[in-house]
Amino acid sequence: MHCLQKYSWMLVALIWLGAASLAQAEGIETKSAELELVEDVYQLNAELDVTLNPTLEDALNKGLPLNFIAEFELKRPRWYWLDETVSAAQQHIRLSYHALTRQYQLSVNNQQRNFSELNEARRELGRLRYWPVAKRSLIKDKQTYVAALRFRLDLSQLPKPLQVNALASKDWNLDSDWFHWNFPV
Repeated sequence: MHCLQKYSWMLVALIWLGAASLAQAEGIETKSAELELVEDVYQLNAELDVTLNPTLEDALNKGLPLNFIAEFELKRPRWYWLDETVSAAQQHIRLSYHALTRQYQLSVNNQQRNFSELNEARRELGRLRYWPVAKRSLIKDKQTYVAALRFRLDLSQLPKPLQVNALASKDWNLDSDWFHWNFPV
């Protein structure tokens, strides 16, 4: 009997740990981000891990498009005043599901790509490539800047009746923390 109790507690602990890891797996995590100079324009390349919770996945599969915003800021730190914003940019990304074709569609800057699997669409959603965010003329030599990136679900693009529920529910709160790095490195 004692052995059975011991194993039942271990089973409960494993279930609890599994549930905790699932809860942590939902959300957006920035894995990497870098700026690259291409023809006098700095372009952002970033990798994010975007995981939808069951509520968002269900809404998407029922035809509700999910709109995301990628936000970028480049600031020059100043010891005597607030940091100076050198450049700021936003990119709007839309993920939708079309039941007739059974395809997920990702729309970025009026370009659309179709995917047969949600995991493929999620991976591509988390890839920001060649996004022009700052002109070279804004960056002064021999100075360090702080770049920051955030990625979030845009609740303002939801239908009005859903916006009220979304604001009151943590299931609709999907965003990353600001990811900061020094530039140039």
